Amino acid sequence: MTIPSISGAIRAAMLTADPAAKVMATRDVFRRWRSGALDFSFAATMPDVPARPALPELRHPAAMPKRGRGSAHGRIALLHALAHIEFVAIDLALDAAGRFGAEMGRAFVDDWLSVAADEAMHFALLARRLRTLGSFYGAMPAHDGLWEAARDTAHDVAARLAIVPMVLEARALDVTPAMVTRFASQGDERTARILQRILDDEIRHVRFGTKHFVAICQKRRESPPEAWKTLVAQHFAGSVKPPFNDSARHQAGLSREFMAGVATAQHPALLPNHEMAGGSDHT
Repeated sequence: MTIPSISGAIRAAMLTADPAAKVMATRDVFRRWRSGALDFSFAATMPDVPARPALPELRHPAAMPKRGRGSAHGRIALLHALAHIEFVAIDLALDAAGRFGAEMGRAFVDDWLSVAADEAMHFALLARRLRTLGSFYGAMPAHDGLWEAARDTAHDVAARLAIVPMVLEARALDVTPAMVTRFASQGDERTARILQRILDDEIRHVRFGTKHFVAICQKRRESPPEAWKTLVAQHFAGSVKPPFNDSARHQAGLSREFMAGVATAQHPALLPNHEMAGGSDHT
């Protein structure tokens, strides 16, 4: 009996459009991989664009509506934006494992399928919270810019790691603590706990990215901080925007040597998660 390939299983999960079904498919891929039920083979190619549900409506980031500061609607809009980020993050992690796994090896696949399972759990938690608050994922528009990072870095695993975990996910380390405090101060401890769980997991995700990036640089005999800065400059019109959560970044392996001297020019992909997800910070 032929064992199904890991690449085929990943591709099938990425081409699952329904959010709940994608969550289940992603968890199933991770579970089967850990149990040895999937073969380490990569004949199946990754899709250029993952399947997406009919809702939410996807718009250019500049076309996203603003949210009312402090209002119940604004808080729901923020949660919807975060849910969309986590939904796309499932495919970003799956794509990393499926696209670069043959080159990088089993440990790399282990790490990024673990990340994909975490992102699926994060999305499920936020989607459930939206329903509890009387809304649902898809009730509002979402921006369509998040997948650009995958397209721009599909040719090079070092570029992918430099941009997705080490810039985009690292930005969550900077902005999520304030969101946790904000929801807690508004009496929404349940949402605050969900966001704290996501923050704790994101530190590990960034650490995975940094670990593999440093290993690649060592093989290439390059300085990891300098190589990272070069790749950020190549793949973004701006650079990383402070202030930084130095403690969380240090836990994730992003030392001050990485951050020293980076430009502060604002780029849409480097905005805080809630801004990235649509409109200005008007929660």
